Amino acid sequence: MADDGGFKIDSGFLGVSQSLSGRAWRQRPADPALIRAHRQGLGLEEPVARALAARGVGADQGADFLTPTLRALFPDPSSFMDMDRAAEAIVDALLAKARVHVFADYDVDGASSAALLVRWFRAMGADLPLYVPDRLTEGYGPSARAFDTLKAAGADLVVTVDCGAAANEALAHAAAIDLKVVVIDHHLMRSEPPQALAVVNPNRPGCNSGQGNLAAAGVVFVLLAALNREARRRGLFADRPEPDLRQWLDLAALGAICDVTGLTGFNRALTSLGLKVMSDWRNPGLCALLAAAGAEQGAAKSHHAGFILGPRINAGGRIGRADLGARLLSTDDPAEAQQLALELDALNLSRRDVERAVTDAAVRKVEATGAHVDDTPVIVVAGEDWHPGVVGIVAGRLRERWRKPVIVVGLDPVTGLGKGSGRSQPGMNLGRAVQAAWETGLLLAGGGHAMAAGLTVEGGRLAELTAFLAERLSGEREDAVAMDVLEIDALIDPAAARRDLFDSFERLAPFGPANPEPVFALAGVQAREAVQMSGGHVRCRLVGPDGASVRAVAWRCADLPIGRALLSGQGGLNVVGRLKADDWNGRRGVQLEIEDVADPRRI
Repeated sequence: MADDGGFKIDSGFLGVSQSLSGRAWRQRPADPALIRAHRQGLGLEEPVARALAARGVGADQGADFLTPTLRALFPDPSSFMDMDRAAEAIVDALLAKARVHVFADYDVDGASSAALLVRWFRAMGADLPLYVPDRLTEGYGPSARAFDTLKAAGADLVVTVDCGAAANEALAHAAAIDLKVVVIDHHLMRSEPPQALAVVNPNRPGCNSGQGNLAAAGVVFVLLAALNREARRRGLFADRPEPDLRQWLDLAALGAICDVTGLTGFNRALTSLGLKVMSDWRNPGLCALLAAAGAEQGAAKSHHAGFILGPRINAGGRIGRADLGARLLSTDDPAEAQQLALELDALNLSRRDVERAVTDAAVRKVEATGAHVDDTPVIVVAGEDWHPGVVGIVAGRLRERWRKPVIVVGLDPVTGLGKGSGRSQPGMNLGRAVQAAWETGLLLAGGGHAMAAGLTVEGGRLAELTAFLAERLSGEREDAVAMDVLEIDALIDPAAARRDLFDSFERLAPFGPANPEPVFALAGVQAREAVQMSGGHVRCRLVGPDGASVRAVAWRCADLPIGRALLSGQGGLNVVGRLKADDWNGRRGVQLEIEDVADPRRI
């Protein structure tokens, strides 16, 4: 393969063709001409220019990428199929004083989407009641039962957010009972849309908006712009101020980050500017939740949304009351916000305990079978009373641990039914395999997408299901292994791992899919003062040949080859990770979050 700036992409970075986690390393490929263009046009240092080029940012896109603005990137709402129709229907209902309800998914994106719509209605002098189905008793998304409940409550129009695009049967029932519905969603959908006044979805076949990477909260934010435009056209702002949508950008950013969407183009602008709005901590719910988590206010980063706020908001739907998150993000009452935040924080602590117990039990079961080390292309593990609210998280943990698709099933000891969730490896389409299992009658319910799937199965058919999925996925395993490569942005030594380096790469933030967080490699280091912490984490100091060092931590790895290598204190290790700010006690330093380790003696 051709040389890329002095590095042969297929040679294995630092010669690593198989790390202790089983992955090959390579430098993230970048076009040398594009690197030069970014250095000259944007005045960037070579490592940052290389990282920008490696993320596919063209020479004419660099300025908008580094300093995204809504003015430059906001799409025309009318470019979304049915957007104008949706805005007209909602404003019609507002003018008619019809009873409008919002129907949301329980997760962060659903809660953020609902809160955006609630706040717009409030600014227009109207209430918007909230309905969030309980995932354990009602399942995901709209159902005939839920629409019957809303109809009985007097609803004239229901706006579904972050759900509904594939609920054809449920929406047909809504039409049959004369309940009007507008769907705002972003999930993949069938070619035939459900019966509704409008179905707004950038991933709807035929939609030419080009905004398929938006979370539902991003689609709702565009809807608010369409609602403002429609309300302006009808003269509704003659006696009241037009809602300033910029004040709610923090909710759009929260949904985009927590739903792990591609942070490019308009979605990047929403997220980047939304984090700046979040940094003021004016939303009472977000402010209260940050305090409940014991975190300090300051400049909001993706970490705040993805690892502090998001898990707590999700905890309500996983093991508590499904509407807690949306209520928290919607309220303007500091007292109510504090009460809800404390409840969500407590639920998150319980969720962690439940997740840890299920993870430990699942690891023991899988290791007893040897499925984690053999050539089995997929792991299916089940246990009685494993909480359905955490099986997806556990599946993700085990997928990271063993680098193959994992399905975790919680069995009901009374009915014998299992509800499971799976996470996959790039290159292995788990959703398609699960869909095939459902089509053959192996499952009572099942579906998903390439990287995640959910299912319901009779406990007595688990072995049959495992064999079916293994056969379906066996042909994809080889390609997936070849794709399981860790891409590295730059080789540094511990002396260079300082705050100025971190700050220079922070210009590329916020990070997420399509804009991965920069990954750095350190060669020939020794892990000193290594200690195992609660939760199986390992903390150490990585020391280079010249004696310079950087603080480091590796999560959930003490019982894995990576953790054992670090705890052994041996020298000459190659280590890959991400730099994180370390501001404890005002030190303004950095630490390396270790992603992978390679032992040159084993390469």
